[in-house]
Amino acid sequence: MDQKIFPKENKEVSIKEAVEQYTRYWYLFLLGAFIALVVAFIYIRYTPKLYESRATIIIKDEKSSNSPIDLAAFSQFGNFLSRFNSSKIENELSIFNSKRIIEATVKELGLNIKYESVGAIKTTEMYSYLPFTVQYQSFKKESSNNIAPKLYFDIISESEYKIEDEAHTFSGNYKFGESVSLPFGEITVLPNTNEPEKFKGFLEKKVLVTYLPVENVALNYQAKVSVINEIKNSNVVELSIASAVTEKAEEFLNELIDQYNEDAITDRNEIAKKTSQFIASRIEIITKELDSVESNKEIFKSSNRLTDIQAEAQIILENASEYNKKQLDVGTQLELSKTMIDYMENSSKQDLLPSNIGIESQEVAESVNNYNQLILYRNKLLQNSTSKNPVVENVNSQLEQIRSSILGSLKNSSNALKVAMKDLNIQESTLNSKISQVPAKEKIFRGIERQQTIKEQLYLFLLQQREEASISLAATSPKAKIVDYAYSNKTPVSPQIPLIYLGAFMAGLLVPFMGIYGVNLLNTKVTSRRDVERHLPTTPIVGEIPKIKRGDSELIQHNDRSIMAEAYRILRTNLQYLFINKLEENNTGKTLIVTSTIKGEGKTFVAFNLALTLALTGKKVVLVGADIRNPQLQRYLPDHLKTKKGLTEYIVYGDMQVEDVVAQSEYNSNLSIVLSGAIPPNPAELLMQKRTTTFIDELKKEFDFIIMDTAPSMLVTDTILINKLADITLYVVRAGYTDKRLLDFPQDAINDGRLSNVAMVLNNVNLNNFGYGNKYGYAYSREERSLLQKLLNK
Repeated sequence: MDQKIFPKENKEVSIKEAVEQYTRYWYLFLLGAFIALVVAFIYIRYTPKLYESRATIIIKDEKSSNSPIDLAAFSQFGNFLSRFNSSKIENELSIFNSKRIIEATVKELGLNIKYESVGAIKTTEMYSYLPFTVQYQSFKKESSNNIAPKLYFDIISESEYKIEDEAHTFSGNYKFGESVSLPFGEITVLPNTNEPEKFKGFLEKKVLVTYLPVENVALNYQAKVSVINEIKNSNVVELSIASAVTEKAEEFLNELIDQYNEDAITDRNEIAKKTSQFIASRIEIITKELDSVESNKEIFKSSNRLTDIQAEAQIILENASEYNKKQLDVGTQLELSKTMIDYMENSSKQDLLPSNIGIESQEVAESVNNYNQLILYRNKLLQNSTSKNPVVENVNSQLEQIRSSILGSLKNSSNALKVAMKDLNIQESTLNSKISQVPAKEKIFRGIERQQTIKEQLYLFLLQQREEASISLAATSPKAKIVDYAYSNKTPVSPQIPLIYLGAFMAGLLVPFMGIYGVNLLNTKVTSRRDVERHLPTTPIVGEIPKIKRGDSELIQHNDRSIMAEAYRILRTNLQYLFINKLEENNTGKTLIVTSTIKGEGKTFVAFNLALTLALTGKKVVLVGADIRNPQLQRYLPDHLKTKKGLTEYIVYGDMQVEDVVAQSEYNSNLSIVLSGAIPPNPAELLMQKRTTTFIDELKKEFDFIIMDTAPSMLVTDTILINKLADITLYVVRAGYTDKRLLDFPQDAINDGRLSNVAMVLNNVNLNNFGYGNKYGYAYSREERSLLQKLLNK
């Protein structure tokens, strides 16, 4: 844009103006901040303070239980085990925050029943001491989801109380300890008289008791409790919760840890019990087989009258003892492998597998333990989800792979043992060939004894494993070691008083700011001279007329010292500078046209008061009503002048003289008035007559100033037609009325040459918008204002 139209200093001033748009309403910001701080104070005063309670534990890494970490040596499970190890702590955190564990905690502490002391303004929860306890014994069928209404209790005496529901549908007095039947079910109220002084303090006080479903309370605690791994890459876990009642929060955290330990102990006991059951069943079978072998041995020796056959082949047997030992070991492992294979093929895929039954394959033993851990983990997931859960399906897939791997390993081990047994039998055959002289009965007897020895060793081994399982079941330790029992901070975490006050203060400033900004943003009306200057940067503004208050006179009075009178004096002075270059040839008067864009902008008001102001200087002034379409000048005249002939009649009737239409004003002896006259059918054509120019020329000979009140320029063409007759065109814009977009019309008219020698007058300006932001305004005026008006800058 052209720098002449928008100079640099105008930009700087506009920034000041933007700031002053808000600073002039400083009282709104002060009031907003004060109200916001009061609201914040009330909020802090009556909002319960929340304190954070914490507890710290360590999750034990029990390698003795053959945890999945120990299985990392298996290359075929390497990827799975690394993922399982990395998410172990996360899994434990999810158990802590599970709905199942929290529900058990809520039930154990009875947190679904809430007791509150009803005060005059706010209600305070009670926990450490309760004057009575309410036992909800049963709910009626129509009470869906075991929902009971809020009950208000008034303790009348040590034996009697009053009960009333929140909706006031029922009430009554009852005795402590008796069963009370209410519309929703039955309750029993038991007094707490262990501390008589505290109990008496609740006499005639109202206590609110709220019963909520355990599930709802558990979900609420699940959302509030925080369980985090305090130190990364460690087993340290921190539990925290924010509550207004610290005793309640501390007991909740401690009980949550206890419930977690009980759950872990139950899981481990389940494995031990399953193993004990398997060993017991195997002992029963081995016992029967051992009895059968011993009976066969006794029958064989009796029927064959054998005594000490071994002495006859002592030398050979000593040589074969090593092979016999190997055969015993291989036979035992083969029998255990076969038993395990039979159990896996006949048992359900949902069952746990027996562990530590003596199989020498470390790979199989560790795989069994890993399989059992995944079974327990899947069962926990199924408690809070369905079998369609992607996590459950993933675990099932892993279980299938591990089970298949275990079964394959057992079969491979069994086949290897059979091959080893076959080799040992071949070696035995070699030895038997050396003792061919030993009777065939000795061979049979040796086979019987071998079977007896295998069964005995297996029987003793199973007895040992049963004792170990019993010891493991009896000596189960907690999984979570408590580092710090629950404790509470003394400083509340909510509400955060400094932050609330700061936020309230900022909101108190922001609301008025947004209000003022919104009003200014939506306001399309002209408010100050800046709005005019932006649209008409090269057109001078010669006057600002203040807004008239209710009850004030619309016309300038003699010796008037009001702000409006001073504004017209400034307008008069500025006009002198506009006329300074005009040559006063033949001592003719100066002509001014007063117009506007649309009707209602106050051009007649401005024209009349300007005429009065010029007349006060002793100059002869004539005010001409040139708006012959909608005359407005009559409203400022007495009744006897309203019917006088005017401009229209002068133009139409050629024999009329100027003196016939000029009337002396009663407001000032130097002011004369020419009315518009009768409204013609062709105003535009009438003003184009030569008589119009003659009329102005005649007036110039007799008057110093001719002020013409014309029609709105945008609505009709009248003003454009007579604009050439004027020395100055005063264009009136009304603040708070004229739309900013209408200012484009005078700018276009000036650029097109339809209007010339234009000067702007801003009418109806609020005192706050006077001049450049009212930094100075008309402070020299002696207008009296009240203290409140001075404070509010009104």
